[in-house]
Amino acid sequence: MAELAIPPHSGTGYDFVALGALVTRLDPGIVPFSVADRYDLHVSGGEYNVAANLALCFGMRTAIASAIVDYPIGRKVRGAVRASGVEGHYVEFKHDGVRGPNMAQVWSDRGQGLRAPVVFYNRANEAAALLGPGSFDWTAIFGRGLRWFHSGGIFAALSATTPELVIEAMRAARAAGAIVSFDLNYRAKLWSAAGGDGPSRARETLGRIVDEVDVLVGNEEDLQMGLGLAGPEIHGPAALAGQAAGKSKLDPEAFLATMEEVRRRYPRIKAVATTLRDVKSTNRHLWSAVLWLNGHSHVAPTCELDVYDRVGGGDGFAAGLIYGLLDGRSPEEALRLGWAHGALVTSFPGDTSMATLDQVEALARGGSARIQR
Repeated sequence: MAELAIPPHSGTGYDFVALGALVTRLDPGIVPFSVADRYDLHVSGGEYNVAANLALCFGMRTAIASAIVDYPIGRKVRGAVRASGVEGHYVEFKHDGVRGPNMAQVWSDRGQGLRAPVVFYNRANEAAALLGPGSFDWTAIFGRGLRWFHSGGIFAALSATTPELVIEAMRAARAAGAIVSFDLNYRAKLWSAAGGDGPSRARETLGRIVDEVDVLVGNEEDLQMGLGLAGPEIHGPAALAGQAAGKSKLDPEAFLATMEEVRRRYPRIKAVATTLRDVKSTNRHLWSAVLWLNGHSHVAPTCELDVYDRVGGGDGFAAGLIYGLLDGRSPEEALRLGWAHGALVTSFPGDTSMATLDQVEALARGGSARIQR
C-alpha cells in the first residue's frame, strides 16, 4: 500500500483549497427558535470552516471555491471570508430581488443541559447548488501550486451537479500534486430533500467520490450510512443494549474494525480519521479522536469538554489534523493537534477558530485550563 506523501511548500501557491457552499448560520443562543427575537449570524460552511481554521489559527495560505450572490447577504459573506484570511474564488450570481438565487441559511440553536441543539435549513434556490463541472478554472486556481484539496458530503448532497464538480476538482488537484481529502458529513435531511431514495443515492454518489480520495474524514455513522459499510447497529435496540451494558462511545474498536473494508473497497485511501464523542448533556461531552494512517492506528486522549457551541468542532479537528500532517508532524502529533483544536473550537461562539497555535499545542501536550498569567 502506498503511503501518504506530504507535498513540499510551493512558495507562492496554496497550502489548502476547499470546495463547498458558504452559508449563514442564525444562532439564537440557548433560546428556542419559537420564542427567540434576536440571533447572532455566523458565516459558515463545512468545507469553508476548515479553510478558515487553517488560516486563522495555523497561519496557512488557504482559499475557498464557492458561489456568491450579489446582494447584501452575499456581501456580508464575502467580507467575512476575506476577514478570515481565506482567498475567495467565486462564481457570481445576480439576485432577482424576490426568489434568489440565495445564500443558504442554517438555523441552529445551542440547546442547554438536557435540551438538545436544534438544526434545520433554508436552502431553497441555493446558489451553490447551481455549481457544476466547468464552473471553475482549476488550472488557474491550482497553477501556482497546491498542497491539499478538500471537499465534503454536505456540498455533494446539494444537487445532481455538485458531486460531479467535486470529482472534477479532485482529479485536477491530484494532477497538480495535491493530497485530496473528503469529509463524509452525512446529513440525511439533505440527501432526502431532493426526492427519491436518499440513502441509496448518497451511497452511490459518495462511493464514486471516495474512489478519488487519499484522506477520508467520517465517523462510524458516516461510514455506514454514507458508504454502506458494515458495522455495529448505531440506532435501535442493539445500540441501546450496548449502552446499557456500559459499552463506551469512545471505544475506537468498532471504527477501526471497518478499516479493512475501507482499504478493500477504496484502495486509494491512505488515511481515515474521526472524532469520538460521548454526549452526556448538551454542555458536557467526553471527547477523543482516532486516526488510521498508512496501515497503523493512533488514538487521542480522552478529555471532558464544557461545550459553549458544538457546531464546528469536527471541522476544527480536521483543520488541526491537516495542519499537523502538512507541517511534517508525526501521526500521533497530528492527531493530537486535531483533537486539541476541535476541543477548543467548541469553547467559542460561532463555527470557526478563535484559538492560537500556542493554545492548541499546549492542550495537545496535555495542558489544562489553569489561568495563564
